[in-house]
Amino acid sequence: MSLSNSPLTTMIPVTDAGRARKFYEDSLGLPFREQGPDGNFVFALDGSGALALFSDPEAKPSPHTAASFEVKDIPKVIDELEGRGVVFEDYDLPDLKTTGHICDLGSEKAAWFNDPDGNILCLHENTA
Repeated sequence: MSLSNSPLTTMIPVTDAGRARKFYEDSLGLPFREQGPDGNFVFALDGSGALALFSDPEAKPSPHTAASFEVKDIPKVIDELEGRGVVFEDYDLPDLKTTGHICDLGSEKAAWFNDPDGNILCLHENTA
């Protein structure tokens, strides 16, 4: 068995599953697959991957990126998501500066936003 051949599900804790489902489904446009027997809301991703939201009233957002979506045209995707109400973060730090919400990291470009629980999500586009 090789884990590299195993489907991967990214698990994100949320305090209000209904509110989070609406954000991930309507704002991000992820196709809702099912509500699992454990109550998790599962969204389909390309290939065999999935994203699952699990309800935890005590959930605290991670201070780091919880998930990053690889995209082909980051400015276009930002425009589409902003049109659905997604708010992107802007940074002006010594090692991280965004212009138009996008940080140029050399071999990739990235942009960050939060879900309703404050979980940090990212878009990234490989440029190498």
